[in-house]
Amino acid sequence: MRLAIIVAKAENNVIGRGCALPWHLSSDLKHFRRLTFGKPVIMGRKTFQSMGKPLVGRDNIVVTRDPDFHAEGITVVNDIEQAMQRGKEFARERMVDEIMVIGGGEIYRAVLDKAKRIYLTEVHARPEGDTFFPEIDPKTWRETLRRHHYAGPRDDYNFSLVVLVRPNGDD
Repeated sequence: MRLAIIVAKAENNVIGRGCALPWHLSSDLKHFRRLTFGKPVIMGRKTFQSMGKPLVGRDNIVVTRDPDFHAEGITVVNDIEQAMQRGKEFARERMVDEIMVIGGGEIYRAVLDKAKRIYLTEVHARPEGDTFFPEIDPKTWRETLRRHHYAGPRDDYNFSLVVLVRPNGDD
């Protein structure tokens, strides 16, 4: 069972501003949906609240320290270890081989050392933001795919889709 991160980050590692994405990339949102559909997704409470509702076609696992937080259509857990355990259970039930971590910044930091793959959208911009993706150590990750995309009619910026794997991972 592979733990994978999926993230869109700018050249300055910005991933968010004011509990929202600092760009609109319709093409990347379609890519995100394709990669995560049918798989368990792990996210923090703020990420879930920024979306406003559970992602359809995915088991939504929300990590929060707030014992009173509940929402329809999600599984609430108290820490990342519980999230990964529930993710494994959902993945086995659905017969999928990946658990997807979709944010935010604190959750990414908590799982970066545990992840085997990163689906990275490099946004070719340097927007201001208040949430950042941790630095990726190039000694720890090997790039296996890179595709450049020019901004489409509903995209704010050009971007590149990149896949990173751990050299000693199960790929």
